[in-house]
Amino acid sequence: MARDFRFGFGLHAARRLSAVQDWATRAEGMGYDVLHVPDHLGAPAPFPTLTAAAAATETLHLGTFVLNAGFYKAALLGRDVAELRDLSAGRLELGLGAGYVRREFELAEIPYPTAGQRVDHLRHVVEYMGEHLPDVPLLIAGNGDRLLTIAAKHAQIIGLTGGDPAGADGDPLAERIAFVRNAAPERFDELELNISVTAMPIDDSGMPDLSITRRFLPELTDEQLLRTPGVLSGSTKDIADTIRGYRDTYGVTYVIVQQPHAEAFAKVIEELR
Repeated sequence: MARDFRFGFGLHAARRLSAVQDWATRAEGMGYDVLHVPDHLGAPAPFPTLTAAAAATETLHLGTFVLNAGFYKAALLGRDVAELRDLSAGRLELGLGAGYVRREFELAEIPYPTAGQRVDHLRHVVEYMGEHLPDVPLLIAGNGDRLLTIAAKHAQIIGLTGGDPAGADGDPLAERIAFVRNAAPERFDELELNISVTAMPIDDSGMPDLSITRRFLPELTDEQLLRTPGVLSGSTKDIADTIRGYRDTYGVTYVIVQQPHAEAFAKVIEELR
């Protein structure tokens, strides 16, 4: 039986208490299930922002999409996670990634590890959370084999980056999902598959603004970007049909959009529920 859809959006620009809480209550009213905050220097600080959102809402879950595990010692992060879990009455979902922006490590005065070292530290943090905070749902997002193996074995939610375009040479999203299945076949059916949307139309043109997506995938052409799973095009009904296709074809049932898309995607949520 297919899972029910869940929908989240990423809050990237809200500094005042009133702005954070206004976005949180609006999100709850628009049918979103989860409000996410990223973990980048220059963006809102995740834990204070999510605490403010928790105080203004009743059912909305709070998530990190995703914390850079390399910024944290496991026990200290665990303390903050436990506190927000309790303050939100159990509504916290912890998202983790290995980190990838060298400049942010430099600004944080943290040595920039190799890719292998970053994934090793992520595994350590994940194992700590599983031992000490097993009641906090864990989302791990990424694309590489080692990271997805950790996710398949330890997470409840797999964040699929969907960064490669589908085409005549194959279907990268399907390949990554098959990899996850093979990495942990005994628990695959328990996993929730997630994809993050980085571009979609916010007017009647049907055309997405690719500026956010282009920052993450600068090597791809516009044509290629439009063929990545994280880019949605067309009318509200077209997009709803695409999301249904993600569930029917891939088993993806958890979709996150970005703050500029929140109101436009709320119409899609209405189509899907």
